[in-house]
Amino acid sequence: MRITDLKFEKIKIKLKKPFVISRGATEYCESVLVKITTDEGYYGFGEATPSRSVTGESIDSVTFVLKTFKEILIGQDPLAIERIHYILNKAIAGNTAAKAAVDIALYDIKGKVMQEPLYKLLGGFENKVQTDITIGIGAPQEMANEAKESVDKGFNILKIKTGVDLKNDIEAIRLIRNSVGDNVRLKIDANQGWNIHDTLTAIKMIENYNVEAVEQPLADWDFDGSALLRKKADIKIILDESVHNAHDAMHAMKKDSADMINIKLMKSGGLYEVEKINTIAESAGINCMVGCMVETKVALTAGASLVAAKRNITDADLDSFMYYEEFEGIKGGFEVKGDTIILLDKPGLGIEINM
Repeated sequence: MRITDLKFEKIKIKLKKPFVISRGATEYCESVLVKITTDEGYYGFGEATPSRSVTGESIDSVTFVLKTFKEILIGQDPLAIERIHYILNKAIAGNTAAKAAVDIALYDIKGKVMQEPLYKLLGGFENKVQTDITIGIGAPQEMANEAKESVDKGFNILKIKTGVDLKNDIEAIRLIRNSVGDNVRLKIDANQGWNIHDTLTAIKMIENYNVEAVEQPLADWDFDGSALLRKKADIKIILDESVHNAHDAMHAMKKDSADMINIKLMKSGGLYEVEKINTIAESAGINCMVGCMVETKVALTAGASLVAAKRNITDADLDSFMYYEEFEGIKGGFEVKGDTIILLDKPGLGIEINM
């Protein structure tokens, strides 16, 4: 079997409201959908959702790189996923969202060839995933109102974005805890917005609000600082932007910088690399979670399949489907009941797109 074509389509979906984090705000889900076809009639879908501040890519750079990848991929065996990653990495460095789109499409094809859903292909531990929902930065009372609405919809884990104004952050956490009660799990995510002093101050000020973890409080390069926080603070430290690949994961483990790793397909070039990251973390006794950019069902299904497949991946932040009205062009993948993603028992991603 050989690849005969790669085509792609840009999409732009307006969010219900701007999504604000410490690095800025976004009003749209902007992605590039990919379809890879083969000479035996199999085809697979993928998605690239770039981020200038995380992957260093834009929609335009992704489409440019995909044109190059098309020339490379035609004639290749779609099941030779390790070989294809080697070829793409040799051809161009970085560009991990573009590579993730190809990677996801290849795994979709593999699932269809084997007549198995992706979550079984990757390990098959279970077929459902509990996700948190993220509360973007805003006025503290508005954040508390949004948190209560989310809990009323069935969400039991909240991730609270912080990192712009420490006083605002603490007040928001206080109001959110008071609003949602004691039984809802809370995490905070500063997206590199704090320094060590800010982080220790925040942890001290929120110690009565039962916050279980703080994600990426420090700059992505500061592994030593994260290790210091783990020693000084009685709260879990999650690394996100610090870990893009298996080498970063090894470095984090050697430095004792993390209690958990947030792995993302767009950050790492797809499922092939994030499986390595999870294996490294698991070998060191560290759990992982899977997060997302503002993605469609294509990438979300791939991410949820990974969470469901792996026992060591205990948490999920795969909530971007809540931020926009459902995109009519994408069908299947999963169903949602409350805060639980239930993967469909269909080959590959179980997704259909008219493209």
